[in-house]
Amino acid sequence: MPVLGLGTWKCEPGEVGRAVISAIKMGYRHFDCAPIYKNEKEIGEAFAEAFAEGLVKREELWITSKLWCDKHLEAHVLPALKQTLADLQLDYLDLYLVHWPIALKHGEIFPETGNEFLSSSEAPLTETWAGMEACQGEGLTRHIGVSNFSPARLDALVTAAKHPPEVNQVECHPFLIQEELLSVCNRLGVILTGYCPLISGKGDEEGVPNLFENETIAKIAEKYSATPAQIALAWAICRGTQPIPKSTNEGRQRENLAAAEIRLSADEVAEIDALNRDFRYNDGEIWAKGNSPYSLEWLWEGGAIN
Repeated sequence: MPVLGLGTWKCEPGEVGRAVISAIKMGYRHFDCAPIYKNEKEIGEAFAEAFAEGLVKREELWITSKLWCDKHLEAHVLPALKQTLADLQLDYLDLYLVHWPIALKHGEIFPETGNEFLSSSEAPLTETWAGMEACQGEGLTRHIGVSNFSPARLDALVTAAKHPPEVNQVECHPFLIQEELLSVCNRLGVILTGYCPLISGKGDEEGVPNLFENETIAKIAEKYSATPAQIALAWAICRGTQPIPKSTNEGRQRENLAAAEIRLSADEVAEIDALNRDFRYNDGEIWAKGNSPYSLEWLWEGGAIN
């Protein structure tokens, strides 16, 4: 898996296809997708165009997608993957992830009440994982993994699985360094992929801190004649994680890709580690509202898989 990829969450329709083509032309080989992003058909058209024009061969790309929460019952897993492959116009994925450890009733997308959920006993993650293993067994995905799994839950699934997860994709940036989870991943031989590695860019959303104006990161950026974004991505790579920044802007795509060439010192990595404030941009509140059977403590600290 290439160390830095292009994320496609919040990529607008009409923009994401062009972004994928430009990224391929400049050297990106890792693309992170999901059906819930509502743009896989456009991305699939871009892949087909890139292959047809000889910009890249399929085997040169690493393409990830994810299983949404309403398809956690084993019978729904394989059909979900087949739909994703059809939308992306691919014969196989390189990596298929369980998007969240949360189960919804089939057909429910974003819950409004607790009645739209399936409890962890009604849809145990062990059953979902059996479906993921079946997908891998049929050759429709080369690798399988999870996303948004707590340290304890990841440990439990690795222990229970026939084919343990190889990746855990989670939010990770200098204000949420995921130190405990990274330690568990390293012990288990699981790769940590970091989404929202730049949080939300300039932090122009209410309550979102501005990573780009942080004094420590700005100081290090000046030393390397780099942008703050490049330093945040270089920090992620130097820690052994794999960031997937989203951008539809060609100039920023190029800057992000170049960040993989920056090598920070151990002291500089430690300086950035010290910025941690356990801030979650994607806090998971949607899964715990109302009379949901799940809580934020269950999500971020729990270890139940059945």
